[in-house]
Parts: sequence; structure tokens; C-alpha cells
Amino acid sequence: MSLQDTIAQDLMAAVKARDEVGKRTLRMLKSDLAQRELELGRALTSDEELQVVTGAVKSRRDSVTAYEEGGRQDLADGERAEIEVLHRYLPAQLDEAGARAAIAQLAAELGVTEKRQMGQLMQAVMGRLRGRIDGKLASRIAGELLR
Repeated sequence: MSLQDTIAQDLMAAVKARDEVGKRTLRMLKSDLAQRELELGRALTSDEELQVVTGAVKSRRDSVTAYEEGGRQDLADGERAEIEVLHRYLPAQLDEAGARAAIAQLAAELGVTEKRQMGQLMQAVMGRLRGRIDGKLASRIAGELLR
């Protein structure tokens, strides 16, 4: 079953359960996936579906930050609830120790040791660990590992 089929089933379950957060979030995600398909003019690959979900999570994290800076904790909490729903469709996230080990291993494989090679390392990290690691965390760890 594709991710889009799973989302459609979960959306129906959320509607029946009167889960407003789940319903709202899954409708937006379903719309984002359909929009991306329309842009590409073809069905999405699983990688592309993952990119859409990851983008939705990132967008909501940015909103949480903006709402907290603006003193709107109620809206920030709403965005956090949506992030929780979206996390169901992402692979298990690496913790900082796991991310550090994976990035160090990739750096060793690529033979990168200098700060100026960070772009090369980040491209490999995001290619291999997409959806399992936050880009900001990956960037910070890569910056610490490279001299």
C-alpha cells in the first residue's frame, strides 16, 4: 500500500473518530501530495512522498518558532500537534548520538575532513538519511566534525 493510500485510510478514520487535528493535518498533507504530483505530471516515488512529508514537518517547525516568538503559545501548540500526526508517516528519527555516528561514518567513507567539503558531506547525509534526520541537526554535527 502506498503512502497516499495509507493517508486516505487514516483520514477516513480521523473523520469517523472526530479527530479535528488529524483530519485537518491529513487533508493538508493529502493536498500537498496531490499538488506535488500535479507539478511533476506523474505519480510520486516513495522518496518524493517522503520529501513532501518532511517539508510539511519543517514548515510547521518554523511556524512553531514564529508563534513562540510572537507570544502565541496556543498556535504553537496546535502546530506541534500537527507535527505529531505527520511523524507517523516518517521513518524513525535518529537521536543526536545516532546521527553523529552516521555522519562520522559518511565523512570517513567520503574522505572529507575540511570545512570547505561540508557541502559534499551534507549532500551525502541528506541523500542517505533523508527523513530520518533534521537538516539543522545534521548541519550542526557536520560542522563540528569537520575542521
